Amino acid sequence: MVPFRKVVIALVLLLIVAGAWSSYVWKQYQQFLVAPLGIDAGGKVFVVEPGMTGKAVIASLAVQGLSQDTWPWRVLFRLHPAVLKAGEYQLVPGVTPTEFLRLLEKGEVIQYRFTLVEGWTYRQVVDALYASPVLGAWLRANVSESSLRSAHSLLGAAEGALLPETYVFTRNENALQVLDRAADAMNHALAEAWEMRTPDHPARSPYELLILASIIEKETALDSERAQVSGVFVRRLQRGMRLQTDPTVIYGLGDAYDGNIRRRDLEMDTPYNTYTRSGLPPTPISMPGRASLLAAAQPADGEAIYFVADGKGGHVFSATLDEHQRAVDRLTGKN
Repeated sequence: MVPFRKVVIALVLLLIVAGAWSSYVWKQYQQFLVAPLGIDAGGKVFVVEPGMTGKAVIASLAVQGLSQDTWPWRVLFRLHPAVLKAGEYQLVPGVTPTEFLRLLEKGEVIQYRFTLVEGWTYRQVVDALYASPVLGAWLRANVSESSLRSAHSLLGAAEGALLPETYVFTRNENALQVLDRAADAMNHALAEAWEMRTPDHPARSPYELLILASIIEKETALDSERAQVSGVFVRRLQRGMRLQTDPTVIYGLGDAYDGNIRRRDLEMDTPYNTYTRSGLPPTPISMPGRASLLAAAQPADGEAIYFVADGKGGHVFSATLDEHQRAVDRLTGKN
């Protein structure tokens, strides 16, 4: 029978060894928590796929040479269970395992931006989407242009259906989702403008207001002039006068437009030629921004029914044809 004294000594020694081992293990774990991952100076994009588990994340870190698949990682994920948000994460040099896990918990994924510019046509939107390094590849692989056009139409016409703004998105979103947001934004902005229209406005529907706004967008880039331009067009519509606006002619020419408008272009009848046809064209001719939508709904008061570019980015407005002709002669150096 082992003497009691020896048993006590053995237990004490065992506790000392266990304590020393626990202390060593804890120290190793604490050192792991503050030891930076193997991120190069240029940083690293780490991707968390949808449904990825902590175990899969650890394995991915090891495969990419950012860390080793060791027990401290498993302890960390067990002690701090987290719902990992899918997406791309920008890792910078010096990031520690604790900071890495906090980043994934917060879902601070890389955000991209796609800007729709006021006055763009739908063709320009599609070109910009295809040129996007993030959105373009998916778009080419999954959606035909004809499908894209029909999926994002407004009352049967894709032109003007998207609100020009900068849209923030992540890698997990695709081009259709971004366009859905742009279409929703336009629907809301157009509805707001329609509610704010003047009582005697000639637009018979929100869509006609959108068409008018698209012409205003192409006629002037000055916020200070938009309501004046709108006033000219609204008065012309109310008086049964043709709009006679060059941007609609240019849109109707399509690919035939070479940068110059000639008399024959003004005389060539197309659905968009407001020199040969009365009223609004059949569809918008561009994507109007919020300022043009508001100007279309709330035209400025006045008597002007003519305007001509002043060569400085603005326009000269006139109430009579004689006044307008004098302005044209003065600006072209004829008097």
